[in-house]
Amino acid sequence: MTDTTIAMVTGANKGIGHTVVRRLAERGWTVLLGSRDPGRGAAAAAELRGDVEVLPIDVTNDESVAAAAKLVEERYGRLDVLVNNAGVVGSRVAALDTGAADLLACYDTNVFGPVRVTRAFLPLLRRSAAPRIVMVSSGMGSITRTGDPDRVESSLVSLGYPSSKTALNMITTQYAKALPEFRVNAADPGFTATDLNDHRGYQTVEEGSDAIVALATVAPDGPTGGFFDRGGPVPW
Repeated sequence: MTDTTIAMVTGANKGIGHTVVRRLAERGWTVLLGSRDPGRGAAAAAELRGDVEVLPIDVTNDESVAAAAKLVEERYGRLDVLVNNAGVVGSRVAALDTGAADLLACYDTNVFGPVRVTRAFLPLLRRSAAPRIVMVSSGMGSITRTGDPDRVESSLVSLGYPSSKTALNMITTQYAKALPEFRVNAADPGFTATDLNDHRGYQTVEEGSDAIVALATVAPDGPTGGFFDRGGPVPW
């Protein structure tokens, strides 16, 4: 069993997740680059230096998640940091035209995915001396910010994506209470230029990764059950 910190980042073959993998690997960590497509994951890992390994994982598939957890157990015996980064915008159907099926497609990745992965990897995280879980949320999940007409988050009227991130925030707080020995927090990357928003964001992926990296590296006595962006706490 290695002494280095072992981290896993889901949805990491591009965008913010890829940058998080790079920054954690630069710290000398062993970083597992989670990717639904092994080929794309391998290409993404080849761009990075350090101890980076591709981990095939589809967060919407129970069998895939179980297989990934088994692989990590066999190779490393534990996991120190889990970054639930994989996410989708979901259906772009207008709010009043959105049906249950549209919500389900979005929730399967953004809400059920982190639950699937967290539950499967809990036995490995419990073997860590300082287990940390980061849920990559969004300012769109903040009811306070989406209700403020002066905030960019209020400009999108949609049922799926915002509510999925609000649900993820609540799940974060409940995990934090259920796992007091862990540090479990939600990160808001901010309005970052990625494929998720057709590169309309005003932040770079480096800036978008700041809060995630900060929470992935938080001290054992650091905050838990909170919601943070690169500037500090985010209102619920």
